[in-house]
Amino acid sequence: MPSMKYVGLDVHKDSIAVAIAEGSAEVRFYGEIPATGEALRNLVRRLGSPKTLRFAYEAGPCGYGVYRMLGNLGAHCVVAAPSLIPRRPGDRVKTDRRDACGLARLHRAGELTAVWVPDEGHEAMRDLTRAREDAKLAETRARQRLGSFLLRHGCRFTGRTRWSAAYFAWLTTLRLPHPMQHVALEEYRQAVDEATARVLRLTGQLEAALSTWGLAPQVQALQSLRGVSLVAASTVLAEIGSLTRFDHPKELMAFIGVVPSEDTTGDRVRRGPITKTGNGHVRRVLIEASWAYRHPPRRSYALRRREQTQSAQVKAIAWRAQLRLCGRYQRLVARGKVKQQVVTAVARELIAFMWEIDRAVAPAA
Repeated sequence: MPSMKYVGLDVHKDSIAVAIAEGSAEVRFYGEIPATGEALRNLVRRLGSPKTLRFAYEAGPCGYGVYRMLGNLGAHCVVAAPSLIPRRPGDRVKTDRRDACGLARLHRAGELTAVWVPDEGHEAMRDLTRAREDAKLAETRARQRLGSFLLRHGCRFTGRTRWSAAYFAWLTTLRLPHPMQHVALEEYRQAVDEATARVLRLTGQLEAALSTWGLAPQVQALQSLRGVSLVAASTVLAEIGSLTRFDHPKELMAFIGVVPSEDTTGDRVRRGPITKTGNGHVRRVLIEASWAYRHPPRRSYALRRREQTQSAQVKAIAWRAQLRLCGRYQRLVARGKVKQQVVTAVARELIAFMWEIDRAVAPAA
């Protein structure tokens, strides 16, 4: 019976370093191959039957193309989480050859932690949410540049809200000392308009794409929670997938890095800030959504509209979340806790309520 071969791949844009661990023998370096589908097919053919091959490579900027190609060839492949790969503290040498050999060795020993790989449709939705996030960041930076320009020249808006129709009308009344400054002002304003239009276009595309997405029922249900908009719900599910793949909410909290770090040894117990491991996109939208719970619990008109098509169970979970999280925010602030820390604590519990709603909706999806 042929022995199993564990193949470590150090994947780059143009090349892939390959190492093989077979049986109990020492890991051997196979060499480098081009990062193309044809080269991967030739590699699988030369190494033997795909059923006896176990590939592994680190998750990185090259995406999941290698994973899908190997899957189509009938070979098993693991995309390893880079932050969870065991590393020797004293090892200061890093090369493609050593990385490939290390992956093969660790894969044979069963010490690699695999990441969840989305299908192509789910990855497309993730790309759309990230594009919208990038556009929003570009809009924020464009507004900051315009605001800095106005501040340098002593132009201060006295109205209630910036970036409103009144604000943009006020910009047209400004008189600056030099004609070139009016050119600069107009360019800054156009940059803001273009960035805002891009955000609106991508938001519309996100709404349209939900009708063909398998997790659309969960997105609609999560919007029953206060502070969780269409964008926030879509981002969480696009980045993580179905929340029910975690057996317990504590696993989900640790996965997105909102649990406290800990350095305990002997009789000394020391807990620090949150770990910030895992997905930063999810962590960001959770923190933003959690600020809504600084107000007393209530169901606004917009929230009632979002939850009117949901089941009584989902509505009950959402209301229970409001009572719990609003109360927790007020109690922690009254104890003198910093508001940013309190919101982080609220976000940690908010993801647990999201998990509960996902579990309530998923069987019927």
